Amino acid sequence: MKYCIGEFSTILGITKDTLRLYEKHQIVEPAKDDHNSYRYYNDLDARNLLMSRWYRSMGIPLPEVAELMKHASVERVNHEIARSREQLEEEIRRKTMLLDKMNQIEQEIGALDAELFQCRIKQRPGWYRLKQTVNNRLLKNERMNRLVNQWMDCLPFAFFSFRIEEEELLTDSLKNWKHSWGLTLTEEDVQKLGIEIGDQVEYIPPTQCLSAVIVKSQSSPITKETLGFMFEELTSLGYQVTGDIVGRIIMNEQERGKKRSYLEVNISI
Repeated sequence: MKYCIGEFSTILGITKDTLRLYEKHQIVEPAKDDHNSYRYYNDLDARNLLMSRWYRSMGIPLPEVAELMKHASVERVNHEIARSREQLEEEIRRKTMLLDKMNQIEQEIGALDAELFQCRIKQRPGWYRLKQTVNNRLLKNERMNRLVNQWMDCLPFAFFSFRIEEEELLTDSLKNWKHSWGLTLTEEDVQKLGIEIGDQVEYIPPTQCLSAVIVKSQSSPITKETLGFMFEELTSLGYQVTGDIVGRIIMNEQERGKKRSYLEVNISI
């Protein structure tokens, strides 16, 4: 039996545009009336279309579906289904990681008020980091730019961190500490995301540290005075600074014209 495109699309529950797309890939090949150039589909076209939609429902790309409609051995069909399943499993793994990360971020932001200016001893994990600034001035580096583009695709697992090196802490200056900012990933996330580490990447090894969350104006620097309460806590606990100060932006807040940053600060001990 012959069907015009409108009737055929209605019977099968698909759009005319979809039919035209499948025709473009030669999955269906309607007969053309030489008198009016209308295209007519038959019952076999319906069977082919439904089978191709079955393949597509499992995420097999349309070009591969078109090939399967021409050469669909048992082995090839099973291979394409297995390949699509593996891609889906990887997508689910990534989405599950993202969901876990979003839950972590939500809990962290929800606890900000309770955590502000409260010191605690913790083990900071190892970080991989792209040094992108000297103080707040961006560095120009073409090789680094390519890595930055790749790492930006890792958000929200990638975060922005600062680093104040130990030598700077020994100056006893009340002036602004020299520091740097850069995109950062934890060791664990680098492994989970399959990120390749090149010679442009800094490694900040894991360490025990005194950690606290602070809030400050985005325009104000981090100084010894800013972290005075943390140094007092170090003294009271009998610890000494044994390495760099590193930290990260948890979130930025803008309210009533004021811009503030919530930072996690980690002092190596």
